[in-house]
Amino acid sequence: MYSAVNTIWVLLGAALVFFMQAGFAMCEAGFTRAKNTGNILMKNLMDFCIGTPTYWILGFGLMFGGAGAIIGGFDPFVLGDYADVLPSGVPLFAFLIFQTVFCATAATIVSGSMAERTKFISYCIYSFCISAFIYPISGHWIWGGGWLSQLGFHDFAGSTAVHMVGGVCACIGAAILGPRIGKYDKDGKPRAIIGHNLSLGALGVFILWFCWFGFNGCSTVAMDSDEAMVSAGLIFVNTNMAAAVASCVTMLYTWLRYKKPDVGMTLNAALAGLVAITAGCDAVSPVGAAIIGIVAGLVLPISVNFFDSVVKIDDPVGAISVHGVCGAMGTILTGLLAVDGGVFYGGGFHFFLVQCLGVLATAAWAGVMITIVFVIIKRTIGLRVSAEEELKGLDITEHGLPSAYGGFAFVYDDTPADLIAQATGDVPVKEAVPVEVAASAVESSAPVGGVKMTKIDILCKMERFDALKRAMFDIGITGMTATNVMGCGEQRGKTEGYFRGAKVEATMLPSLQVSIVVSKLPVSLVVNTARKVLYTGNIGDGKIFISNVENVIKVRTGEQGYDALQDEAAQ
Repeated sequence: MYSAVNTIWVLLGAALVFFMQAGFAMCEAGFTRAKNTGNILMKNLMDFCIGTPTYWILGFGLMFGGAGAIIGGFDPFVLGDYADVLPSGVPLFAFLIFQTVFCATAATIVSGSMAERTKFISYCIYSFCISAFIYPISGHWIWGGGWLSQLGFHDFAGSTAVHMVGGVCACIGAAILGPRIGKYDKDGKPRAIIGHNLSLGALGVFILWFCWFGFNGCSTVAMDSDEAMVSAGLIFVNTNMAAAVASCVTMLYTWLRYKKPDVGMTLNAALAGLVAITAGCDAVSPVGAAIIGIVAGLVLPISVNFFDSVVKIDDPVGAISVHGVCGAMGTILTGLLAVDGGVFYGGGFHFFLVQCLGVLATAAWAGVMITIVFVIIKRTIGLRVSAEEELKGLDITEHGLPSAYGGFAFVYDDTPADLIAQATGDVPVKEAVPVEVAASAVESSAPVGGVKMTKIDILCKMERFDALKRAMFDIGITGMTATNVMGCGEQRGKTEGYFRGAKVEATMLPSLQVSIVVSKLPVSLVVNTARKVLYTGNIGDGKIFISNVENVIKVRTGEQGYDALQDEAAQ
């Protein structure tokens, strides 16, 4: 006999967990660069769309289709009898959609760590593999009556089953894929690659926090008894407590270590606390949830620094630390802090050791299987885009989307000039776009101070700016002005992009205007250096305008001409 209240509760949870896809999409897009936003949104859409039929055809049966110790069963299209595994009063299809959205969450975690350099087709394939058998089989061990559940392993809503599985896959994938171009300098020290929209990232965190009440709370799969209502209330309190405490601890940690509270790390800490409490949210007290939050808040920044600086695995959004490390840590801490059976409550070490075993076994399964998947993909169709595609951005190269932000201009890249050269090859400068010399608008018989001053205006693509900037500094330029501009040349903003099937015919495209005034350095040196850095052989490489400067006045001192340009070194 079905229970209306239990069914509604489960369906509410399914809807909230589904909405977590939006949270993950916002976080990942905000914490990465604008040139990859469309690709990221597409991936977060498709891992759910690919995962839904895949889990229906293969995954659900492997997870719940039998009582075997290792694997459930093969039941395409969920046609079998699942009466023994269904929650009380909940129909099969309600339980199916509830489990489907959890499966999609495991798959989408991987996207963030491998962002900005993964082929879209490769992403679709490994997302399919996660939903088809990697997540369902270990999920059977934990939730489907497999060997871990028989031992008493406790993972209430998926710190290990969902988040750690996703985190382990993310770690292996990011390691095999390699870091983004420009992430590490020539000495191996990490460089910050700042996300383009912190507001978007923060919105994603708040969406995830909100939806986590459904992720954890609705995992009771019942609301028709006093016991279920009390348990749901405790789960809500513990879920919120761990996230809040973790954020406070990380804020203080970064404040003390870096002298300023780190915004991005603190936002990630909320997710770390939520992941960590997910395993034991029904089993620990609010004090235990606070302790889990404290540990997560300390572990997160240490783990992020470890992967970034020590093992040099480039994780743009911190998913390995948030989901992998904190998921495992929260599951193990449940063995210590569970009110019923935890070590700190006199339960002995049996339950704690089972928790440790479950974490290790699940990590080993996910790690081995995803490694096989990634190696096969890498040796066949390839896992990573080319260096040139990565520099241009995956929006345009993978999807033909000129920009996910029509009408807005962003500085797309901050890749060092030497890495740009390695990625694009040695292109003959003699074929570069011509230099146009513009006559001075003001005639002057002699420059102020007796030294000739020349202004060089360089119009270039946004993704080439940092390479240009570094090249200019290398030859002795000490100052420049860069302005976001919109414009077009003879091609009238020609683009090869498409949006919803229609060709994008933008007549004004975003670019940068870099202005430099030189007095000591040869103008030809500046021009030739700029041409070498900017040249790709394609339309739109830019133009260089040269004009005479009548005078320069330094506001602070009143100095004019050559003297006004001299701060530390003469240009």
